[in-house]
Amino acid sequence: MTTVVCPGSFDPITLGHLDVVRRAATMFDEVVVGVAKNPGKSGLLDLETRAELVRAAVYTLAQTEPAMSRVRVAVVPGLLVDFCREAGAVAVVKGLRGGGDFDAEQPMALMNRHLSGVETIFLPGDQRYAHVASSLVKDIARHGGPVDDLVPPGVTAALRSALGQPTG
Repeated sequence: MTTVVCPGSFDPITLGHLDVVRRAATMFDEVVVGVAKNPGKSGLLDLETRAELVRAAVYTLAQTEPAMSRVRVAVVPGLLVDFCREAGAVAVVKGLRGGGDFDAEQPMALMNRHLSGVETIFLPGDQRYAHVASSLVKDIARHGGPVDDLVPPGVTAALRSALGQPTG
């Protein structure tokens, strides 16, 4: 069985993230979505809330897309390479929206390979989501703007709650 890990902070998960996971699920036997704390980012949603939102999004999509039933979600407790080893993953799958994402991801991919031999597979993001980034979603939500068409169901309410805004 071929297992891969799709890691990220998913603060919050977006439709772009979900598209990469969905596409990875059509190519590999098992996809483990690794929800990680990124020390370089200030998180809005706590780690367990993020993991639950990802689980809910995966579950919802699995109702119509059978490949999604081979996706599981787990929290990454430390180094990604250790998580990959424990999951039995042969590779890391990352989505790229553009050249800036590649510039940020390449050093991490090379370090992960250096530390453990695990390779990274880059999937070009769907152009429908090229402008969607978690940081932009949070900025829009902070100012009361609409984000429902950028995130899976339930995420907007979680963002509004974390921001102390009305959820209705």
